Amino acid sequence: MTSTILNRVPVERITAQARQVHAGRTLLTLLAGAFFLAGWVAFRVAALAWLALAWCAVATREGWREARKAEAARKVSRGSAREG
Repeated sequence: MTSTILNRVPVERITAQARQVHAGRTLLTLLAGAFFLAGWVAFRVAALAWLALAWCAVATREGWREARKAEAARKVSRGSAREG
């Protein structure tokens, strides 16, 4: 059974194609791929950090506005209590 499977595999074609592969070019392609991946990940991390920073800034601004509204409402209510 093993010999029939090996007879169906084109060993000569695979060997010929494997000999055409150049180690230097393959290593450079892998190196370029690693740099591309590192850049892609760095971009995603920077984008996520920017989104988090912007979200925190907007949340802080909204909290500040709400606090100013509450303070103004307290001043108005204190002023009307003194008049009455």
